[in-house]
Amino acid sequence: MPAPKKYDGETQARAVRMYADRIASGDVSQLKARQEVGELLGINPSTLRNWIRRDLGEGVTPSTAGQGSAEDELARLRRENAQLRRANEILKTASAFSRRRSSTADSDSDR
Repeated sequence: MPAPKKYDGETQARAVRMYADRIASGDVSQLKARQEVGELLGINPSTLRNWIRRDLGEGVTPSTAGQGSAEDELARLRRENAQLRRANEILKTASAFSRRRSSTADSDSDR
């Protein structure tokens, strides 16, 4: 019986898309792109490499996977924009939580 999957299919697909987008920007190596995406999502770069090989196939190079028409570029930019908005919301929430915790800690130390 195989081990249970740690990441669902949506997470795997998202990681591969992020990798392809990062490679399409043209200013980073495949290894560096895997490391960056892996760090962002908390995924081992070797695991990500296996997903990339599975999803992009042997005949498709990652450098050409993200290139295409203007519509493809627009879709990529929309995905990136949505990703940045989600990251911004997470940071806002964490910042608000951090401020509440620090003010609580200050009031506890006064006792």
